[in-house]
Amino acid sequence: MKWLKRFGIALLVLPIILIIIFILYEIFGMCINRIATREQTNTLQMNLENEISDIEIISVYSETGNTSGTGNHVDCLSVIIFSTKMQEAQIENCMSKYYVFDGWDCYVNKTDDGYYKIYISTSAPFAGNIEGH
Repeated sequence: MKWLKRFGIALLVLPIILIIIFILYEIFGMCINRIATREQTNTLQMNLENEISDIEIISVYSETGNTSGTGNHVDCLSVIIFSTKMQEAQIENCMSKYYVFDGWDCYVNKTDDGYYKIYISTSAPFAGNIEGH
């Protein structure tokens, strides 16, 4: 009879333990995704500063989450606005050893203010995380 009582208690506690494990896994995934976004943004800024000698960084922005609004996935978004005397094609050419410019997930644009904006969006390590919903 004692083993039946223990089995019943274990059966009742098991779902709670599984829910706690799932929540901890989601929190872990969120932390890893945010670290990946921060690293992507820092690397992008470092690559820009190494390749463009006259660069002046105006602003740095990063975001982790569903940035496109389509589907349930997590993206790592990095956007840097900067100024330089180089032209758009020259910027893409010197940064092409680090990134593939496809016009959607990675591109360089000239803003209305005369600055350049580089945009990088990649899939997060935990792309199915709750952050993307």
